[in-house]
Amino acid sequence: MKLQFLFIVLVLLGGCSSSKKKEVKEVAHTTIKKDFEVRDASSNTRPGWIEDAEIWASSNEKNAGTFRYFSFETEPKVNRNMACSLAKANAKADIAGEIATFIDKSIASSQEGKASIDENNPQIQSLREFVSNNLTQKTQSLIHGAAIVKTYWEKRKYLKDKGAVKDYTGFTCAVFVRMNKRRLEDAVEKAANFVVQKADDPETKANVRKALKDVADNFVKARKGEL
Repeated sequence: MKLQFLFIVLVLLGGCSSSKKKEVKEVAHTTIKKDFEVRDASSNTRPGWIEDAEIWASSNEKNAGTFRYFSFETEPKVNRNMACSLAKANAKADIAGEIATFIDKSIASSQEGKASIDENNPQIQSLREFVSNNLTQKTQSLIHGAAIVKTYWEKRKYLKDKGAVKDYTGFTCAVFVRMNKRRLEDAVEKAANFVVQKADDPETKANVRKALKDVADNFVKARKGEL
């Protein structure tokens, strides 16, 4: 009898945990509490992919496991064409920026874990400055096959009495980007190699290569929430 009761409890707990799986839902404009009012938009609801592209894609995109997904939204601009042109033009730069940031964090994690990388080593400091100042631009050339598959825009009326600095109208634009998983991993791997090759002495080069050994796989896993 006790075993039967325990089994029922475990089943109920399993059901509760599965129901807590994170979901990304469309949000009606009327529920948005901001310093602006949405006066016009390309759809009646704000797309869920803007909040979290990977989670939204896992439930709404075919062959989601083959790709990785990104979304970017501009700050308000004076007109819709400008906002959407900027969002599309900056898609590669934003992906490259995410890669550079992840590589820098990977090096920092190795330092904090005391894994043969000395944070006081001038070469390590120089490498991190390179990552911070140059890696995003260099990585943009490695982003191949990043396709913009959805676009969303809003016309917003910013209001001073809602907390805006002044009353004005602005347009924002968001893009939903899909990139093949293998191509993304290849881009991360090559970006990491840029950093390794910047090290001058063999010992530092070997330590940095070790710190970034699994960075491509870890980047993809982190975007899927698997790390």
